[in-house]
Amino acid sequence: MSSGRRIVEIPVEKKIERILRTRQLTVTTAESCTGGLIAGTLVNAPGISEVYKEGYITYSNEAKMKLLGVKEETLRKYGAVSRQTAIEMAEGAARAAGADAAIAVTGIAGPDGGTEEKPVGLVYIGCTVEGKTIVKRCFYGGDRMAIRQAAAREALDILYCQILSSE
Repeated sequence: MSSGRRIVEIPVEKKIERILRTRQLTVTTAESCTGGLIAGTLVNAPGISEVYKEGYITYSNEAKMKLLGVKEETLRKYGAVSRQTAIEMAEGAARAAGADAAIAVTGIAGPDGGTEEKPVGLVYIGCTVEGKTIVKRCFYGGDRMAIRQAAAREALDILYCQILSSE
């Protein structure tokens, strides 16, 4: 017999907003293959304007260099879709925005552009919180939109976990 209670799952963007506000931290986003999905999800949370500084959609290598300070040498040596680029994107976004935390995503959403070494669905998610940076290498299946949505969801989960563990 049901007690009439419902368990309501709090969306990750609201959890992020709450913990940032409680800890008086700010965040920024740097997106390539997700093209603004992370920023769009974050702004669904009422009150996010208190903690979300700005977002960057840096689809081209030129934008990654100009807006985030990704080094040309990094892009030449490792490519736009790499662990190194994700690190430089996250750290560069935090620096450019003057934010305490940043989440960055770079990947290959397809359907074209993949190689044997870097197949469609490969995504690197970089996250920096108060100077500590991590990167996660991920693979997603499905069409272009499914890959982008999965990467955005995972990026938000990573951001939340990193903020939580930085306490």
